[in-house]
Amino acid sequence: MTATTRTARKGLFARLFGGTAPLTEPLYAAIVAEGRRPSWYRDCAVPDTIDGRFDMIAIIFSLVALRLEREPPDGPADAVRLTERFIDDMDGQMRELGFGDLVVGKQVSGIMGALGGRMGALREGTTAEALARNLWRGSPPDAATLEQTRTQIEALRARIDATPLPALMIGQW
Repeated sequence: MTATTRTARKGLFARLFGGTAPLTEPLYAAIVAEGRRPSWYRDCAVPDTIDGRFDMIAIIFSLVALRLEREPPDGPADAVRLTERFIDDMDGQMRELGFGDLVVGKQVSGIMGALGGRMGALREGTTAEALARNLWRGSPPDAATLEQTRTQIEALRARIDATPLPALMIGQW
């Protein structure tokens, strides 16, 4: 089955059975846009690589998902839909990079484990150690840059947490 056939089939199922895109697309697009903001890479020394971009998007995604989990009654379901959107995107990105069907499943499983680790670390607070481990994969920048990054992520968390849910769902924080 080609990628085009898979995408068309996925679109058909989403239209027939209700997909995640209409509810989560603006929010997911905002997460990705924030994760691609040049200042993360320029000012915070996040590696401007595939891994670095994944790590930055994963941290921002985690902040948003954690916020949604705390929003009764629909927040946990919205967090699940957002996670499904994230998985769909990562699956597509890996296929575009040339990963085959057999490898993609293992990679997605690894991504979900990494995402769970980031969410767990962020639940406990944004520490320099967690950032060093999850954003720079154990090779952090100098202490001043690390602290600046931690401060900016905490400020982003505060904006996300303070944003009314309707605004958050359309990607405005």
